Amino acid sequence: MTVTDGIQFGKTLQVTTTPIPGLVVLDLPVHGDARGWFKENWQREKMTAPGVNLPDFGPVQNNISFNDQVGTTRGIHAEPWDKYVSVATGRIFGAWVDLRQGPTFGAVYTTELDPSRAIFVPRGVGNSYQTLEPDTAYTYLVNDHWSPTATYTFLNLADETVAIDWPIPLDTVEISDKDKNHPRLADVVPMPPRKILITGANGQLGRALRDEFGDHPHIEYATRDTLDLTDPGLASARRWRDYGTIINSAAYTAVDKAETPEGRTAAWAANVTAVGHLARIATDNGITLVHISSDYVFDGTKEGEYTETDPVSPLGVYGQTKAAGDALAATCPRHYIIRTSWVIGDGNNFIRTMANLAAKGINPKVVNDQTGRLTFTPTIAQAIHHLLHTHAEPGIYNVTNSGDPATWYDIARDVFRLTGHDPNRVTPVSTPDYYTGVSAPVAPRPSNSKMSTVRLECCGYRPAPAMDSIATYLAAYRAPAMSRDLP
Repeated sequence: MTVTDGIQFGKTLQVTTTPIPGLVVLDLPVHGDARGWFKENWQREKMTAPGVNLPDFGPVQNNISFNDQVGTTRGIHAEPWDKYVSVATGRIFGAWVDLRQGPTFGAVYTTELDPSRAIFVPRGVGNSYQTLEPDTAYTYLVNDHWSPTATYTFLNLADETVAIDWPIPLDTVEISDKDKNHPRLADVVPMPPRKILITGANGQLGRALRDEFGDHPHIEYATRDTLDLTDPGLASARRWRDYGTIINSAAYTAVDKAETPEGRTAAWAANVTAVGHLARIATDNGITLVHISSDYVFDGTKEGEYTETDPVSPLGVYGQTKAAGDALAATCPRHYIIRTSWVIGDGNNFIRTMANLAAKGINPKVVNDQTGRLTFTPTIAQAIHHLLHTHAEPGIYNVTNSGDPATWYDIARDVFRLTGHDPNRVTPVSTPDYYTGVSAPVAPRPSNSKMSTVRLECCGYRPAPAMDSIATYLAAYRAPAMSRDLP
């Protein structure tokens, strides 16, 4: 028998999905002649292209298991990494069992592989095989190195509940003692999903993200006290291969204080150095990085709405650090840069301040030469969740609430009206006049913060109108706000 016996030649690359999500079989083109055969076993550009759509899983190691006897049986092993399995010589019967948490736990798929077929095995799917020919070389790419601290899940080859129909009875073949003694499915602890790390968990956006994502074992909320993002040793602070997503809601947001020497140092550390560390970690470990940006990356001179492709041109230190952080986050192959404006959360903010002033009988002066849209933190959290859940194309997404653009003066009048007060108590003022006599540094503000959300809406998420969100916010916070001192 020659190495070309039984191999199908001249095929095009074909993909077959299976009942196990993410488990994909590939029929590979094999080119042969009297000398033997050639195939592209893994070709990144072709296999991650539309129509094939394998994840760009970033293999770091290639393993080969050589089996000289027919009937050698190995498995069922599920590791916390992805595998790309193929056969160099010989033929196998393969069996895969979903051992991940979720509705398909215990699902089984079997098929034969020879050199003209391969299979992509996602993290947490148990892998096993039985050789059907002598001198079978079983090879697999993996995107992580073995670690004694990683979580592994094993299943007994002979488990009756999965009922794999092995071609050669298991009591007649070579099986290791370890594989003979693995637990049955009923005793297997399902492999959890890759972790989600949410930084800045104590901030306004961090609290909204907690409300949106909930408290689950695979979701980790970090604060400045529990994780220093500026630490040069951050790359060794976690087993980062266990993480699938980092949502970085930690930032330095004291816009005016950033114009001082002390604030400038702190702003660059939090908004640039920390993002650089996270981008490197995400790149090295195949993690999706979600980074929060700002309208302050623009100078506000554009006539219409800013889009995701407009060049940045920040005016002040805060905007400069956010623009630099954006550039670093964009180096990560899997990234979402969430560009927001005029953020309103459950802490001290403009809406609460205006409601307090209205209730206390104070008539404020509010700037009327800055135009934009409010962005409520639940909207940001929901948009992030949607982009991650739908596996939207990586890149920049503008996220603001919808509706007509308004000035801060317009919004203040809306708050007075919605709280039952006369909106004419609010007086318009220009930005220069508002800051007249202020001795502390004042950061320049973009006069136009209007941003288009068309790209976000094309992905299936339509932000709620800002006016509706103001009313909802005031209904929830009016009572406690009235009893507090001015923020």
